[in-house]
Amino acid sequence: FNRMFIQVCLYFYCKFLWRCLKFVVRKLTGRCELQRICYNTKPGAARTMKIEASLKGSKSKRLQTSVSVHPDAIEKTIDDIMELKKINPDINPQLGVSLQACLLQIVGYRNLVVEVEKLRREPYDSENPQHEEMLLKLWKCLKPNSPLKARISKQWCEIGFQGDDPKTDFRGMGLLGLYNLVYFAEWDTEVAQQVLSDSLQPKYREVSKKELSQFSKAEWEKKKFDKAIGYSFAIVGINITDLAYNLLVSGALKTHFYNVAPEAPTLAHFQQTFCYLMHEFHKFWVEEDPLDIMEFNRVREKFHKRILKQLQNPEMALCPHFAASESLINM
Repeated sequence: FNRMFIQVCLYFYCKFLWRCLKFVVRKLTGRCELQRICYNTKPGAARTMKIEASLKGSKSKRLQTSVSVHPDAIEKTIDDIMELKKINPDINPQLGVSLQACLLQIVGYRNLVVEVEKLRREPYDSENPQHEEMLLKLWKCLKPNSPLKARISKQWCEIGFQGDDPKTDFRGMGLLGLYNLVYFAEWDTEVAQQVLSDSLQPKYREVSKKELSQFSKAEWEKKKFDKAIGYSFAIVGINITDLAYNLLVSGALKTHFYNVAPEAPTLAHFQQTFCYLMHEFHKFWVEEDPLDIMEFNRVREKFHKRILKQLQNPEMALCPHFAASESLINM
């Protein structure tokens, strides 16, 4: 109880002290916190995240709600902020421009989360012609020289689905998984086809002394030609969609999106990020050299931690120009 009481007292003391400090700094500099951030921090994630934290932490409800307004109301919101903070827009014209850019990113990110969540919650419907058309497009992009013999077919396993009908594999991520796979296969076809090809190639393993001590010769004969370089392409794509979705919802992708999207991040930005993650995971899987597919969860978790660590850098942009194709082909 004493510890809790002390923590509560410290919280209110620090909060009060922080507000007093902000008041003193404003009097000394003649600028409010929003002005200081915009004038002293370069554009990008560092500025936008500070502006977002400042608005959310404000004691004014009008400022707190400004991060969740409709995009069409942003200009009026900027006017309200300037009026509330008693800032003359004629003397500080650049402030309005900077705040507008930040709010577009903040509001855009929130709207993107809603859009992605809607796709994730929408189940694949084999009776929906648009859903079926997208699924067939995925096959055509990945296997242009191999016609699909039937809608329900073992051929789907060739691109990494688990059974005769891919619709069952979309249960976890809904249409979002299909959207991402189709985007990757259509937008960066050469890389997608190469990754798929790699996943189908058996990888010969040299026998080390350490490994010989762990397996009998018969066991090693079974494992040395294991398709360890690969994985089920489509299933991994859906799994990486889940990873990208969690990065988005947790807010971890704010660093990336605020650095690459000059205004509101869109679904295309999210899908390009997915393509980048697929490309990077493929390289990471090869570097990790797992013994078999049973190590997938371990490798995925390690990859997830690596991406999270990169996103802690406020200047990080995972794929500013998305040159995945060129780097993978030369890998």
